[in-house]
Amino acid sequence: MQKGQIRVQTENIFPIIKKFLYSDHEIFLRELVSNATDATQKIKTLSSIGEAKGNLGELRIDVSLDTKEKTITIEDRGVGMTKEEVDKYLNQVAFSGAEEFLTKYKDASIIGHFGLGFYSAFMVAAKVEVLTQSFQEDAPTVYWSCDGSPEFELYEVEKKQRGTKIILHVNEESAEFLDAHKLKGILEKFCKFLPIPIFFNDVHAEPVKEKEVKEGEEAPAEKSINNTNPIWVKKPSELTKEDYEKFYRELYPFGETPLFWIHLNVDYPFNLTGVLYFPKIKQSYEIQKDKIQLYCNQVFVTDEVKDIVPEFLMLLHGVIDSPDIPLNVSRSYLQGDPNVRKINSHITKKVADKLEEIFKNERTEFEQKWESLGLFVKYGMMTDDKFLEKGNKFLVMEDTAGKFHTLEEYKTATEATQKNKDGKQVVLYTTNPIQQDAYIQGAVAKGYVVVKMETLVDAAFLNTMEMKWENVTFVRVDADIVDNLIDKQESNETVLSKDETEQLKTLFTLQIPELHVTTEVKGLSVDAAPVVATRPEFMRRMKDMGAAGGGMTAFYAQMPDEVTLTVNGNHPIYQSLLKETNDEIKTKQVRNLADLALLSQGLLKGAELTNYINRTVEMMQKETVSA
Repeated sequence: MQKGQIRVQTENIFPIIKKFLYSDHEIFLRELVSNATDATQKIKTLSSIGEAKGNLGELRIDVSLDTKEKTITIEDRGVGMTKEEVDKYLNQVAFSGAEEFLTKYKDASIIGHFGLGFYSAFMVAAKVEVLTQSFQEDAPTVYWSCDGSPEFELYEVEKKQRGTKIILHVNEESAEFLDAHKLKGILEKFCKFLPIPIFFNDVHAEPVKEKEVKEGEEAPAEKSINNTNPIWVKKPSELTKEDYEKFYRELYPFGETPLFWIHLNVDYPFNLTGVLYFPKIKQSYEIQKDKIQLYCNQVFVTDEVKDIVPEFLMLLHGVIDSPDIPLNVSRSYLQGDPNVRKINSHITKKVADKLEEIFKNERTEFEQKWESLGLFVKYGMMTDDKFLEKGNKFLVMEDTAGKFHTLEEYKTATEATQKNKDGKQVVLYTTNPIQQDAYIQGAVAKGYVVVKMETLVDAAFLNTMEMKWENVTFVRVDADIVDNLIDKQESNETVLSKDETEQLKTLFTLQIPELHVTTEVKGLSVDAAPVVATRPEFMRRMKDMGAAGGGMTAFYAQMPDEVTLTVNGNHPIYQSLLKETNDEIKTKQVRNLADLALLSQGLLKGAELTNYINRTVEMMQKETVSA
């Protein structure tokens, strides 16, 4: 029997491990099962090259919970350890057996790289026992134990089967891990796709009643908690559409079928595999980030992948697996490294190429999915210049007639009609086709093409694109009267006299709470509305950005809405209104006409809306009585 002290730089290593090594104590199970997986992968490697003799038997990992004994046991049938190896790997903290093995057998698939993973056991255990039997012939079974102090025991015991069994005697502070549901949940979270079958057993749980097996039928096989062969480790040529959709349901049981997916498979200049899915997003508020899971050799690491995946692709769902992503000792945080930037760029390129391919080959389908795709594309073009270059080819804008245009197609269609005096292409847009219907109809009647910009990202998108696209400007369809939308033109003559024009301007000069109203009288067509309310593009945008919490523009949100009331001096209604001798009636008629215009912009609210309703009812009653 050997007794001694674990060789570390300080006797206080265990308190440090318990408090600071890992941010989350549940990580202990991931580390120990990962180690068991490494041990199993090692025996497979050694057997394949003839260094391990004999039948390997069933290779599996068993995690057992004994609530009465307050123990958690992790057992594998891997390479095991000799007495010398136990002394080397367990008694010299931070000496990594995985690293040494990788140096010798470079093609082996090994997870661990840190050597401290085993000691995560002491975050939850008052005592740890290890029974291990090396694959080497005639090697004795070795027992090792430690109670969380630098003291350990190490001696040989009666021969057991090949592999390693680790028994954790759970301390009082960590009693939560003696809950079978919680423990199984941790396994499913971190070990769901490990390459070795993992079985969970609650020793004292009542056995589940199995379906009676009829004569001639095989008994159902014991079910592991993990999928050992997830689709991202397979070749795309081996997979069907159904395979990808089935795996998506495995990741997100309640998610709708995704739009499509991208299979990542890179082995140079870095190793990267994975599958990224484009989810269906019907409304902008359904956007959910942090749905991409990062794995390292099939071990779950984190769903915080913002340094690996470009920000705009955080809207995607799926899995990324790379052994080349640098992690800190707890595998919880990414560390700065050129590979991270390369992977980021590669993912951006793969997504852009896939979108361009679908657009070119299946444009109709692409357009049908644009409601969801548009969010990804616009977000990407705003935030990533490399993606912008590609995105210009497949960004589409849907017009109010339901036709889709790329930017170049829109320019071609409106070349002759929609350029302003500075030579810029004017993209007319609507943010609410129903509310802005009258303005849209007026613009379409002039031969203009109005596109829809209805999502939460569109306000920021068009602001950004005006800076990135040359000679393009966006104007909302209600930013001015239709004759002035593209270019400021000389107003048409009115049929009114100069005095009548001034009188109308005075009548429509209104003081309305929370609105800054500017009035003008112009000669529009007799078919146009008697009063048109428009909101100047610049100030309305500033208010919209301020309302969205736009940093330096936030103060604009507190400013009154700017509105221009354009009084159509050519409308027949003014021939009778100006002749009205009752000033009270005239004032009420004017105010109703103005309120109708404001109502079309959604700017008549609260008391002003109530006053309009009451005034309208009152005027109708008087007309009925006089009739």
